[in-house]
Amino acid sequence: MTQQGVRWTVEQVLALAPDAASRKAGGRLGTAGPWSGTGVGEEAVWGLCEGSGSAPYRTVVALRGADRPGAAPGCHCSCPSRKVPCKHALGLLLLWASDGAGPAGAGSVPGGEPPDWARRWLTERERRAERRAAGPGAGEAGPKDAAAARRRAGQRAERMAAGASELERRLLDLLRGGLAGADRAGYGAWEETAARMVDAQAPGLAARVRELAAAAGSGPGWPERLLEECALLHLLNRALLGVSALPDAPAATVRARAGVPVKAAEVLAAEGAAVRDDWLVLGRRDGSDGSLTTRRTWLRGARTGRTALLLSFGSLGRAPEIDLPIGGSLDAELAPYPGSPPLRVALGERFSPPREGGRPPGSDTGTALAAYGGALCEDPWLDAWPAVLDEVVPVPGGSALRDTAGGPGVEQPGAGWQLADTDGGAALPVDPRSAERPGLWRLLAVSGGGPVTVFGECGHRGFLPYTVWSPETGEAIPL
Repeated sequence: MTQQGVRWTVEQVLALAPDAASRKAGGRLGTAGPWSGTGVGEEAVWGLCEGSGSAPYRTVVALRGADRPGAAPGCHCSCPSRKVPCKHALGLLLLWASDGAGPAGAGSVPGGEPPDWARRWLTERERRAERRAAGPGAGEAGPKDAAAARRRAGQRAERMAAGASELERRLLDLLRGGLAGADRAGYGAWEETAARMVDAQAPGLAARVRELAAAAGSGPGWPERLLEECALLHLLNRALLGVSALPDAPAATVRARAGVPVKAAEVLAAEGAAVRDDWLVLGRRDGSDGSLTTRRTWLRGARTGRTALLLSFGSLGRAPEIDLPIGGSLDAELAPYPGSPPLRVALGERFSPPREGGRPPGSDTGTALAAYGGALCEDPWLDAWPAVLDEVVPVPGGSALRDTAGGPGVEQPGAGWQLADTDGGAALPVDPRSAERPGLWRLLAVSGGGPVTVFGECGHRGFLPYTVWSPETGEAIPL
């Protein structure tokens, strides 16, 4: 029986998606339900996927040669889609990437020999590669590929610019009609606009449009919140339309916010980009959009002092592959994605398994706010910035607080939670989204009314706590 090759990660697979719609559709097919006859060998992974036709779609993805940095896999599917890879190929790869580790045959994609239909395609693919290598123009393959990549990038830029221009007209119509009636328009019109941004290959703009829809009629003060979101979206549109004139770092930030994907392999392949350190795992948070699970893991370098954000993804019903213990330490290389500030990273080589970490150094609330302000100057669309607060006291809503002069406490019925510096000079409000979570009471119990070290995100809504370190044991406790 042919042995399986190195299993790809879910993030590697999702980076291959030609657009957000394909990524979402592929995520729905990344489970065993629609698949039969699946298998994997040294050369390829294959399977039959139930579709709208009477016969299942035959899908095969070549693995040989696709492990090189930046290389895309060859694939074939009997479906009519012109996208490469199609949703069936993405779903098959997600199924394989999420398959449980173990001996061949133990999971949904067992090891084996490819069936005749897959073997025929693989053989013909090898013949074409041999003919190209033997032909007179073989040495031009690299430049041709680069030219094709530049052409595709240019076409995508044109579509995104057209989408941004259309969205600008939509915002102008909204403001001319007045924001007061925006809540009566319904969600359908916003969703249609978001779908058009997805078609323009700008999923970041689509996400911002959905933020507008959520803000309209969302409670007291919603017109102000809607106007703020409109201003941020207008700024992103104008920046995207003039991105060619921007310096490299802000241009990369604008493209990332608009939704232009960057492959992790390309990030890791950049010379001198990887940074090796002992990375302390500060916190973790999982989220889901109904088809994919996104895991956000924050790390802090022991020697460099850098804070990094690691994103990993899992298909529907499956946890993301990267699972680092909160409070642990990992000796590894991380490479930053393009953009400013350089927060998101790709995980490179790991030099040892995670081991027990310590308590990270922190700052007071004023320093955390200043850091968020500095990051906001580089990325105006930033919702929050990671921060470790040291020696802060959690104060429940309605509790007596000391004033800035150190005088007696003033009772504030109904006031929200706060994290106060021990000197009583300043405090950060806790993000209202945490108000109903039991983690706040866990935070209070760990502190016992005394100062603690807390990690979370500092943003315009307040501070969102994720992890607290026990003053007695130093244990990292998720909130």
